[in-house]
Amino acid sequence: MKKLIITAAIQGAEILKADFSPLPITPDEVAREAYDAWNAGAAIIHLHVRDHNGLPTQDKDAFKENIDAITATGCKAIIQVSTGGAVGMTAVERMQPVTLNPEYASLNAGSLNFGDATFINPPDLIRGLALSMKQHNVKPEFEIYEEGHIHNALAIINEGLADAPFSFQFVLGVPGGMSPNPKNLLLLSEAVPRKSNWGVAGIGRHQLRLGMISILLGGNVRVGFEDNIYYRKGEHAKSNAQLVARMVRLSEEMGRPIASEDDARGILGLLKEE
Repeated sequence: MKKLIITAAIQGAEILKADFSPLPITPDEVAREAYDAWNAGAAIIHLHVRDHNGLPTQDKDAFKENIDAITATGCKAIIQVSTGGAVGMTAVERMQPVTLNPEYASLNAGSLNFGDATFINPPDLIRGLALSMKQHNVKPEFEIYEEGHIHNALAIINEGLADAPFSFQFVLGVPGGMSPNPKNLLLLSEAVPRKSNWGVAGIGRHQLRLGMISILLGGNVRVGFEDNIYYRKGEHAKSNAQLVARMVRLSEEMGRPIASEDDARGILGLLKEE
C-alpha cells in the first residue's frame, strides 16, 4: 500500500476558544500547533484562520499572516487552505485564500444540512472555486459528505478543472451528512475514479475507528481539533500532535509507513515541473 498521508485539521471554524482552551486561535498558537503536528507525523496542515475576535475569517491577509507564522517555525508540511470557511460565507469570501497560490485547497463538493444550519455549495459556486484554483495552480481536494457529492466532483473533473491524480476526503459523521458507517466508507472509496487518492475525516468519536479502517483499506487519515477534541471518551485531547501521534503508532503497527511531506507531494501530484 502507499505510505499513509496524515492531515492535521488543527482548528476548524465551529469551535470557540471559550469552549475549548487548547484550540489555537492566534497566528503564534496556530504556528506552534502546526509545527508540533508536523513533527509528530502530519504531512498536511488543513488550515482555517480566525480574526482578532477569535471568529472564523477567509480574509487573505489573515491567511497569509498564519501561513507566514507556520513557515517561520521551520514546519515544512503542505498547507491546505480551506475554501469552506464557515456556514453563511459568500463565494467571494471563501475564494480569498486561493489567491495566495497555496499548493493545496479543500473544495466542498455539495450542499447539506449541517447541524441546525445549511452549508450551501451549489454547482456554480463549486465550479467558480475550481476555476479559481485552476487559474492559481492550486490542487483541489474534494470534500465529500455523501455519495451524491462524488457525482458533483466528477462533473468538475470532466470539465477539465481538476487534474489527475484526484484527491477526495470523505467527511463522515456530520449531523445531516452521511453516517460514519464502515460500509459507507467502503462504498465511497469504491465510487471515486481509479487511482484517486482518498482519505477519511471521522467526526467526533468516529475519528479513531474510521481512521483505523482507512489505514487498512489503503486510504489516508485526517485528525485534529476541527473534527474531534477528545482523545478518548471523557478525556480531551491535549494537542493536535497527540491525535497525529496515535495514528502514526497504529499505522506502523499495521505495517504501513508514514508519508513525509515530500512523499505526500509526490503521491498527490503537487510537485511542480521545473
